[in-house]
Amino acid sequence: MNYSDIKIIADKLQSNLSKVLVGKEDTCTLLLTTLFAGGNLLMEDAPGTGKTLLAKTLSKSISADFSRIQFTPDLLPSDITGINYYNPKSGEFILNKGPVFSNIVLADEINRATPRTQSSLLECMEEKQVTIDGTTHKLKAPFFVIATQNPIETAGTFPLPEAQLDRFMMKINVGFPDAEEELAIIDRFKGANPYDTIESVCTTDELNEIFSLISQTYISNELKEYIVQIIHLTRTAEGTQLGVSPRGTLAFIRALSAYAAIKGRDYVIPEDIKYLAPYVLAHRIVTTQSYNSKNNALNIVYDILDSVPVPTEDFTK
Repeated sequence: MNYSDIKIIADKLQSNLSKVLVGKEDTCTLLLTTLFAGGNLLMEDAPGTGKTLLAKTLSKSISADFSRIQFTPDLLPSDITGINYYNPKSGEFILNKGPVFSNIVLADEINRATPRTQSSLLECMEEKQVTIDGTTHKLKAPFFVIATQNPIETAGTFPLPEAQLDRFMMKINVGFPDAEEELAIIDRFKGANPYDTIESVCTTDELNEIFSLISQTYISNELKEYIVQIIHLTRTAEGTQLGVSPRGTLAFIRALSAYAAIKGRDYVIPEDIKYLAPYVLAHRIVTTQSYNSKNNALNIVYDILDSVPVPTEDFTK
C-alpha cells in the first residue's frame, strides 16, 4: 500500500458517507482523519443533526465489528466493559464481553451517563485494552470510539471531565443544514433510506496497513517547531487555565499525518496545521471563564494561529 492507495480508500469512504449525509463534506473528512490516525472522535450538537447516522454509516462502510452503546444515567461500567459470571455447570467464571470488544464503538449521548460510567472508557480509548476483575484484555485492532454528546446546556447531561476529553483526538460540531441542504435531505429520505444501500468499501486489514504507513508521513523540522510554538502558547495565553498536554501534541501530529495522506500527500504543509488546530486543540483547553468556555477556547486557538509566524520553507522530503 502507498499514499495514493490511502487517498483511494478515503475517497470511497467519503463517497459512501455523502450518499447518506447531505452537505457534510468537511465533517466526513475530519471523521476519516481521526479514523486513519488511530484516534477517537467526539461529535457535539443538538439532537437530530445526524451524529448517530454518520457513525452508523461509517461502520457499515467498513468490514469491521460494530457495537452501539446508548448511554443513560442508569448505565453501569460493567454494561460497557463486560463482567465475569459464575457458571455452575462448569464451576468456572466466564467472561461475558461487553460492547467495547468491537472494532468500532458508538458511544451515543455519552454525557447522559454518570462520570463513573464515562470513566470506564478511559483505559479502552488510550491503551486499547480493558481490565476486568484484575485481568487485562487486549481489544481488537483497529479500535475506534465515536462518541456523540448533546450540548451541556441540555437537560440531564453530565459534563465530560478533562481526562476524558483529552482522550478524544478531535471534537467537532455537525451543525444544522442550510435551506438548500434541508431540501436535499427531504428529497433523499422521502423514499427509501439511503443508509440501507451502503456497502463495505474497506477492511480492517487495510486500516491497519494505513496506520502503519501514516506513521511515516514527513513533517519538516520547521513545522515541528511551528507546532510546538502553538502548543506552548495554549498553556500561557491569557484566559487559559489549562493548556494542551503532551498527549494532545502527539494526537495533533498523528491527525496531521492522516489528513495529509487523505489529501494524497506524504508530507504535511502549514495549511494542514491551521485547518486542524481548532478541532484537535480547542477542547483540550480549560479557560478561566466557565461561561461559554467552548467559544473562548476556540478564540484562543484562532488568536494563537494569527500570532505565530507561518514557516515558508519547502516542506517536502
